[in-house]
Amino acid sequence: MPLNIFDSLLLSGFSAELWLQAGVDQSEALRTAGLAQRDPSHTHGVGAVLGAGNITSIAPLDTLYELFANNRVVALKLNPITDPLLPVFTKVLQPFIEIGAVRILTGGADVGTYLVHHQLVDHVHMTGSSITHDAIVFGTGEEGARRKAANQPVLDKAITSELGGVSPTIVVPGRWSSSDIEFQTRHIATQRLHNNGYNCIASQVVVISKAWPQREEFLAALRKAVDEAPSRPAYYPGSDDRVAGAQQSYPDAERHGQNGARVLIVDPQDRTALLRTEYFGPVLGVIELDSDGAEFVREAARVANDEFVGTLGVNVLAHPDTIKALGSEFDTLIEDLRYGTVAINAWTGVGYLTPAATWGAFPGHVINDVQSGIGVVHNGFLVEKPERTVVRGPFRPFPRSVVHGEWALSPKPPWFVSNATAASTGELLVDFASKPSLRKVPRIFISALRG
Repeated sequence: MPLNIFDSLLLSGFSAELWLQAGVDQSEALRTAGLAQRDPSHTHGVGAVLGAGNITSIAPLDTLYELFANNRVVALKLNPITDPLLPVFTKVLQPFIEIGAVRILTGGADVGTYLVHHQLVDHVHMTGSSITHDAIVFGTGEEGARRKAANQPVLDKAITSELGGVSPTIVVPGRWSSSDIEFQTRHIATQRLHNNGYNCIASQVVVISKAWPQREEFLAALRKAVDEAPSRPAYYPGSDDRVAGAQQSYPDAERHGQNGARVLIVDPQDRTALLRTEYFGPVLGVIELDSDGAEFVREAARVANDEFVGTLGVNVLAHPDTIKALGSEFDTLIEDLRYGTVAINAWTGVGYLTPAATWGAFPGHVINDVQSGIGVVHNGFLVEKPERTVVRGPFRPFPRSVVHGEWALSPKPPWFVSNATAASTGELLVDFASKPSLRKVPRIFISALRG
């Protein structure tokens, strides 16, 4: 991205690159691209897709990937949370349902268990938690734990997965204006509180430098952004228990938002639980490193790679002048981060919404240590051995971006939780996606500017 004039206009200043696995050059990537479509007459059987309950686009997107990338017919099992959307999903997937390539199923965990173990199912793909993954692959209780330790699965077929994790946002110290701090702390609040934190890619921990002169100003603005973000109901099962668990682990944590529904944990003495527990809800932490400058980026990469659980995505926020001053040290930071999506001055969610980009964990996980999952989805170019997607965005919104020398016309993004016109801009974007036209762009831009 951008692939066309519409990308350049509607996501001005944003870009996405696909990086290949080590040892794979461009010629090999081009030669092997296409996956199962290189031989579309060869079927790969029946794929069971276990849909997610948090983001409604996941189930149909995963179904399409199974159909085209893997040439499998699909039995899509909906998460019970999304069962009310069965008529919508049926309408969306109707062309495939009519030819017998897709069947949509509903029901509880018993239906999902029956489906994945059915002898006619050749492959399983799921989006969810590592706990659910392990229950499917190894079983539950003491017997499941024993099987996992011995790597003896009960599931007799291959499984791919996208399982979330604990995502960091690394804030590289630099000289920021008060407007920069306000915008970027609202950016971080969005990364955590979009969909009330019920996103696999939600940022959970902000990594900052204790030596940053603007540390206190940044933390004050972050508290304000978390506190003032619009309230959302705790609709996802187990949310209140997970928030309570965070409060129990960190009794000194701050409470923000309506009725204190949000937890903010600042510089805890023991950061283990914060970095190893995916709270999947309105819980945000801040950890501080003693280093500064180039030493900070090296230490931040080490902490993100070695102490956090999961490898789905990492965000890096840095002033353009700081990026320039760090030079190769900043490039090395991006290269060293072992994550499936790395976002620079953007949210990794932009990688999710980019259809040509890959979405999934950094390669290398195995079923008995699955972390953020195995394999990728989306991957519009059907690349065989992708390593990661690297997303870049403007440090400032328009018009401040242009005033300060960034050629980016994007105002505050519509996915910001503080965007006042997110709904109306979203409706215009959906209408545009159904039938793209340059004549529709001005209305979208005007609506976005009002956000």
